[in-house]
Amino acid sequence: MRARFVAIPMTLLNTVLLFALPAACCAQAVEPLDLGGKLRFHGETVYSAKAILGSAAYAGILHWADVPREWGQGAGGYGKRLASNLGGSAIHGVLAFGLDSTLRQDPRYFASGDSGFWRKTAHALRGTILTRTDSGGETLSTWRLGSAYGAAFLSNQWYPDRVNTVRLGVAQGTLQLGFDFLNNLASEFWPRHRNP
Repeated sequence: MRARFVAIPMTLLNTVLLFALPAACCAQAVEPLDLGGKLRFHGETVYSAKAILGSAAYAGILHWADVPREWGQGAGGYGKRLASNLGGSAIHGVLAFGLDSTLRQDPRYFASGDSGFWRKTAHALRGTILTRTDSGGETLSTWRLGSAYGAAFLSNQWYPDRVNTVRLGVAQGTLQLGFDFLNNLASEFWPRHRNP
């Protein structure tokens, strides 16, 4: 049963990557970000009004769902959830900056310029898994994967022991990648949302 579960997503992933391959061949030439540019990029993903509002909204959802229940309700419970989200976001930003700077990967998403729902969606998924290098190539998005899962596991250290589990870390890292994919989709379908 387990081997079938792994084989299905990998086959789907390979299909999506092959479908989006033509977009990678026609990538536009852009100047790589220097260290200051990467620091500004990640700073905005942590401290911009959009990022803070996103953390506040997610804290509200967790508060409504009473997760984790040990933090209680009321202003104190919401405050703990908001502080946890902001702390996790800061950890994510630091890890992302450290990884993409060290590995010379470009953290920006580049919209495809294609038309058609499936082509844009495939490109957005591809852009979540793969990234440009500073030299203009393409590679596995190690900075994105490492920062998503690393921040999830590190920020769970202040969670109650009952929920500070590997399962939660994997779920939260995967949720972060899902949010990254949705952000890429927004860049594809709403040009004013585009990063570069």
